[in-house]
Amino acid sequence: MGKLDGRVAIITGGARGQGEAHARLCVEEGAHVVIGDVLDDDGQRVAAELGAKARYARLDVSSADDWANAVAVAESMGPLRVLVNNAAIHWTRPIEFETADGFERIWRVNLLGAFLGIKAVIAPMRRAGGGSIVNISSTAGLTGLAYHGAYGSAKWGLRGLTRTAAVELGRDGIRVNSIHPGPINTSMLTRSPGVDLESDTRFQHLPAQRYGEPREVAQLVVFLASDDSAFITGTEHTIDGGSMAGPPIAFRWDPAIHDKGPK
Repeated sequence: MGKLDGRVAIITGGARGQGEAHARLCVEEGAHVVIGDVLDDDGQRVAAELGAKARYARLDVSSADDWANAVAVAESMGPLRVLVNNAAIHWTRPIEFETADGFERIWRVNLLGAFLGIKAVIAPMRRAGGGSIVNISSTAGLTGLAYHGAYGSAKWGLRGLTRTAAVELGRDGIRVNSIHPGPINTSMLTRSPGVDLESDTRFQHLPAQRYGEPREVAQLVVFLASDDSAFITGTEHTIDGGSMAGPPIAFRWDPAIHDKGPK
């Protein structure tokens, strides 16, 4: 028995990266999955590899019409019980050099897209007797990160939208939570120029001393989509190797040198 048996999920940005990992694990756990993306070749490939439990639907998340089509595809497979708002675009740019067009482009995908998705699944989830919406935010939605003015503000907005939706939709049996990944090994992870990711030392300051893998985030998605989290809604779940826990340790403590307390 899988944790998501008998459920249908829409996963945006499901053609590659974290979204692909979410789709694969949800199918492993018994769900039927609609892979929504604008990367047609990749989306169709993933759906074909996953077999009869997966279908690809072209989904520009900023288009209400595309959302209506994705919902129709999902309901043709069974009761729509899960939405994973994963689609996002990302770049780094100081506020000084960000443009209004760039700011709006990120906002339309990363925040408006999730808003339209939530709106689109309310009625289907009511018909299904409830459901779970999982919004993929970021640690950039928990703290201020330099050069993330556009991306971070959209992810902060998604965090707030999550809580508001949880309050409004709880009476319908619809839970809404957000996930805040730190550095995850996908194409969105900024590479250091001329340095292979495997030899990149940027993450050694984290308590986990490494970057995360997409499947690790997918495991959290499945938990929040399943009945294992039935009493969890309106909450933020950080999966970041400890990056938000506190500032990194500057040195290894040696009692012979650093212990100045009472003896």
